[in-house]
Amino acid sequence: MIAFLEAFIRGLGIGSVYALLAIGFVIIYKSTGVISFAQPAMMISGAVVVSYVVPAIGFVLLPGLAFIVAMLIGAIAIAALALGVERAAIRPMVGRPVFVVAIITIGLDIAIRVVANGFIGLGARPIGDPWGLTRFSIGDLQVQWRHVAMMITTALVLAVLFWFFRYTRFGLAMRAAAFDQEAALTQGVSVGSVFAMSWAMAGGLAALAGALLATGAGVDQQMWIVALAALPAIILGGLDSLEGAVIGGLAVGVVESLVGSYQRQFAPWLGDNFAVVSPYMLMLLVLLARPYGLFGTPEVKRV
Repeated sequence: MIAFLEAFIRGLGIGSVYALLAIGFVIIYKSTGVISFAQPAMMISGAVVVSYVVPAIGFVLLPGLAFIVAMLIGAIAIAALALGVERAAIRPMVGRPVFVVAIITIGLDIAIRVVANGFIGLGARPIGDPWGLTRFSIGDLQVQWRHVAMMITTALVLAVLFWFFRYTRFGLAMRAAAFDQEAALTQGVSVGSVFAMSWAMAGGLAALAGALLATGAGVDQQMWIVALAALPAIILGGLDSLEGAVIGGLAVGVVESLVGSYQRQFAPWLGDNFAVVSPYMLMLLVLLARPYGLFGTPEVKRV
């Protein structure tokens, strides 16, 4: 039972990172109708920024506070990068087929990751233990503090997003544009500004996810692969559902952690790395029952 709880909490922690990434995917998709495959590059770029900022300000701030400040700086920097990418590469493609824009985001992902890899180098750039506490015990239960920090950060981000979309003028404009762009335009909403804000928000969320993920083994050139697990999360939850992105991210994290912990014991014939495949198996099972995801909106076409 203790092992199950440890795997479950670990899954919730990693799933919180997947949820942050998935929310970014969904925000862009709801605003523009495009899935941005540049999110992995934004995630690893955010982690790189944090890995450089933490030691630079660590001399004047406590380690935990330095990491928090570095995360905010990284989120702002990558939000600005994502905003520039939207303005320079995505905005001129308005009106083009969605497939074309998606291919452009793949190219952007590769180009940004090449630059980020130059700052990483051949090894991993460690961020270390920002809070000075590797793990703590609750009886026999061992919990890593970074997993708790992931869950707390995601909860705070969700609260801020809820307030933003519910009570701010621009948040209401983004919701209106996501629902019907033409109707929003007739009401004076700047859809172009909504597009830009959606990319900036997604970039900032990806940077936060990358920084939290790097508190483990550090930042390396292969870390971007983790962001691919957010794709099953958004499809599982529904491409146009923020709530589905959160639940999908947590579900993928928990399933991946439990499979990684118990698969060798109960199903060794599946191989050593089946935990990597398990999110996609979960996604397929859900899609067989609900083709639009758990919380996705079914598309209705009139003939």
